[in-house]
Amino acid sequence: MSRQLFGTDGIRGTANQPPMTAETALKLGLAAGAQFTRGSHRHRVVIGKDTRLSGYMLEPALTAGFIAMGMDVTLLGPLPTPGVALLTRSLRADLGVMISASHNPYQDNGIKLFGPDGFKLSDAIELAIEARMFSDGDPGLAEPAQLGRAIRLEGSRERYIEALKATLPRGLSLGGLKIVIDCAHGAAYMVAPSILWELGAEVIRLGVQPNGFNINDGCGSTVPQLMQRAVVEHGADLGIALDGDADRLILADEHGEIIDGDQMLGLLAAQWQRTGQLEGDGVVATIMSNLGLERFLASQGLKLHRTKVGDRYVVEQMRQSGHNLGGEQSGHLIMSDFATTGDGMLAALQILALLVGQDRPMSELGRVFTPLPQRLRNCRLNGGQPLEQAAVRACLQAAEARLDGHGRLLVRPSGTEPLIRVMVEADDEQLLTSVLAEVGDIIERHA
Repeated sequence: MSRQLFGTDGIRGTANQPPMTAETALKLGLAAGAQFTRGSHRHRVVIGKDTRLSGYMLEPALTAGFIAMGMDVTLLGPLPTPGVALLTRSLRADLGVMISASHNPYQDNGIKLFGPDGFKLSDAIELAIEARMFSDGDPGLAEPAQLGRAIRLEGSRERYIEALKATLPRGLSLGGLKIVIDCAHGAAYMVAPSILWELGAEVIRLGVQPNGFNINDGCGSTVPQLMQRAVVEHGADLGIALDGDADRLILADEHGEIIDGDQMLGLLAAQWQRTGQLEGDGVVATIMSNLGLERFLASQGLKLHRTKVGDRYVVEQMRQSGHNLGGEQSGHLIMSDFATTGDGMLAALQILALLVGQDRPMSELGRVFTPLPQRLRNCRLNGGQPLEQAAVRACLQAAEARLDGHGRLLVRPSGTEPLIRVMVEADDEQLLTSVLAEVGDIIERHA
């Protein structure tokens, strides 16, 4: 059975248009409620959200579905996605729900689900929920006396803040550090500045005035220029930019220069290896991570294990292979000793802990390898199937041969758009340009 609603990170779409409608949310509440009703105990689901206007539509629709199935609903209010995952476990809930479209603009929204262990659901469970949503059978509604109730949990943000602080060495202080934090007018607009201030830092706050429409608008991890400029203007030691649901981050050093997820992975892997904290033989990342990271890890006696794009696949591989550090170039960092999913503020705090007491600035500490030049090209499909054409396959083989030992070629269909994405990285800029042009051009001729 093919997936009709769930993508690589839950269900996502334009708000108030199929599939991201109140009707879909209601059906999802009914189906997920049925899927996770196990045993005779009083079942509970926790629901968090970011700051999009459409959250006011989707939250009550989901709540109605779960209550109709006899589940009690605990509403967390605006809270980062990793906070929802954490509270799903700590409150012993049967299911966790996050209403967010992450780094997308306010017009979009999405729904992510977490199991009682705080991990995102497997493909198999998501397919089972979809099957229930499209079934004409009896949904198994609760009897009137068994309907659920809804409450709003006060203090959810404080619980999350304290959990993050508990991951740091006892007594660690950020006193003396000036930090810019850009919350993208999103789910972390209250918790992220608060935790930095509580730990002693001087905090420059950006993106902390959500109005339902401005989430990720000209700010946040996908538009870090606002944060970069503020670092330079305020003479800050470090800048942090989160996305709308705060499960990813991008850093800037004291010069306003970007430090991406690959550099953060390399820094943490090397440090954790020295302190004996790193589990497994290396790090898990996706096929998009720079070859420079792979070479750096090899120089440290570590391996880079690659998965397909999506933090959920990184987490799955980490769980299977026993690694405790993984992530994506985009800034999703997963530290399974502390969290079940990517957490932007957790990653920022762990890196700040390394910076404290150092005589080196972030520009030196945060760059552990020189990345290979890497460029992307999106080739739009016009009904063709270029990757099945003999001429295209021959071109790809020739390109791989040219890059052997000097770079890397990645060609993959987009999971969300009618595109073939081509990524080339190489030691030599001229070789990169030539290979990208040859491969891109022949794909477009057969598209």
